[in-house]
Amino acid sequence: MEQNLNNQIYSSRLLKAPLAKVYKAFETPEHLTKWWGPEGFTNTFHEFDLRPNGTWKLTMHGPDKGHYENEAVFTIVEPMRLIAWRRVSKPLFNMEVTFESISALETKIAFRMLFDTAEECNKIKAFAIPKNEENFDRLEKELSNVLV
Repeated sequence: MEQNLNNQIYSSRLLKAPLAKVYKAFETPEHLTKWWGPEGFTNTFHEFDLRPNGTWKLTMHGPDKGHYENEAVFTIVEPMRLIAWRRVSKPLFNMEVTFESISALETKIAFRMLFDTAEECNKIKAFAIPKNEENFDRLEKELSNVLV
């Protein structure tokens, strides 16, 4: 897959929390189910095998209606640094989540959604960018419940 700015969506947030806490919020399903997805959504995890070739299957439940089945296969798991996966359910794209320690009390998290074509990317870009921000907002709230 060619990597260029036309076929990717990039979102990041500087969080006021140490790297270990931010990473734990992702790697621990009990925390991840509470913050993954846009505002108002809830999740049911069916499988979360965080290792290369491990599967992540979940149902996202919309706030008003709709249940959205999601399935992905983890491709890279480098604890405290990078988690990547390939979506098996539509929309199809590869996802990279990076974790970067900025200081003892600050961590940068970033989402990079990589699509095969700019056309596929543009279909969801207007929707995905604000929804990723909602995702980060939810993560910030959940971090107060994460103990390291």
